[in-house]
Amino acid sequence: MSSIEVNFDGLVGPTHNYAGLSYGNIASQSNASASSNPKQAALQGLAKMKALHDMGMTQGVLAPQARPDINTLRRLGFSGSEQNVLETASAQAPYLLAATSSASSMWTANAATVSPSADTEDKRVHFTPANLTNKFHRAIEPDTTGTILKAVFPDELHFSHHQHLPENDHFGDEGAANHTRLCSDYGDAGIELFVYGKQAFSNSAPAPKKFPARQTLEASQAVARLHQLDPAKTIFAQQNPDLIDQGVFHNDVIAVGNKNVLFYHEQAFLNTDVLQSQLKEAFFSKNVFHFVEVKSHEVSVENAIKSYLFNTQLINLPNGNMVIIAPTECNENKQVADYLREVVERDNPITDVHFFDVKQSMQNGGGPACLRLRVVLNSTERKAVNQSCLINDSKYLELCDWVNKHYRDRLSASDLADPNLLLESRTALDELTQILALGSVYPFQR
Repeated sequence: MSSIEVNFDGLVGPTHNYAGLSYGNIASQSNASASSNPKQAALQGLAKMKALHDMGMTQGVLAPQARPDINTLRRLGFSGSEQNVLETASAQAPYLLAATSSASSMWTANAATVSPSADTEDKRVHFTPANLTNKFHRAIEPDTTGTILKAVFPDELHFSHHQHLPENDHFGDEGAANHTRLCSDYGDAGIELFVYGKQAFSNSAPAPKKFPARQTLEASQAVARLHQLDPAKTIFAQQNPDLIDQGVFHNDVIAVGNKNVLFYHEQAFLNTDVLQSQLKEAFFSKNVFHFVEVKSHEVSVENAIKSYLFNTQLINLPNGNMVIIAPTECNENKQVADYLREVVERDNPITDVHFFDVKQSMQNGGGPACLRLRVVLNSTERKAVNQSCLINDSKYLELCDWVNKHYRDRLSASDLADPNLLLESRTALDELTQILALGSVYPFQR
């Protein structure tokens, strides 16, 4: 059965705002308190989905979380009517209101880790939602994420859903943002590369000193066990701690892989030589494995972070060409733009670069790769997916109409306490679950 990689992008939620909640994410912090445009953000994301669909890619969509999260605010001691909860939280702890209003589930690279059936012992596609313990505003996502994933991938004959890992820093898990699958063809057994920031149960192992390491080795190992992966084709590599301290909070900010290509900055990994040897040994294939290593003199770490050069999608089009889906910021940064013009001319499978405007996401610290969850599916598994969650021309127009109907053009921190925003968000999401045939996935619907 032929297999392809399907990208499931996260819809930007109605409460998209810039609260600067992500310590260690430079873009998030530098744009804190700026006004956002939720409508523009959602339409930018949908335009990228539609463009990839038009390129011949199979493209899916994942629903956002319900925000503001009134249930969490009640757990934190705010009581009374929902309006009173919002008003009291805004007055007494505005940082908690901001955290429980975050639309960060838009970055579905953090939704889960996914292993295709070609890699797993029971030959099912495995999903483990990320627990995201390092950031409170994200740590409240996993339960609903798991529910949504089950609604999109409902058939237990083909899909296996695991509970997120224990909610503790020792098992901090940030999902596919620190996971890359490499293979000859998507349907072949592949190599699953897990990148971690620290060893939680070791006091002597290398670790960043300034910013937190959000992914632990222990979490990555646990996910590999849950997914029944072949140890001979599973690699654990440590991210360079110095880069985490420079603002590279996830591996997908400094490296991206696809099929037989690993595209990365020379400073991305702690022991690059060891990783290269492991990949060469594990990659049993007549195809050549390509290490596309970007040198510091070609692109500085600072410019890589600013432009999100590596938080790009590296995809194979139906015609076989491998292309980069990059944010427009890459084209606006001279050093990065010059490099991208050169890399497509070099001896590697990358043939072209396509630029997309996802500025609303970029300003909050997430590029094109953050917005998508990669799921390799064979033809039978594709039929078992909830078809209402796949993008086509009519679904795109329906979702654009939905955004234009429900989303605000401008949102500031002071607007988060507006009870009308809560009502608007719930009305929108209630309608969305019907558009995507999800059922009652949100607490407010039960």
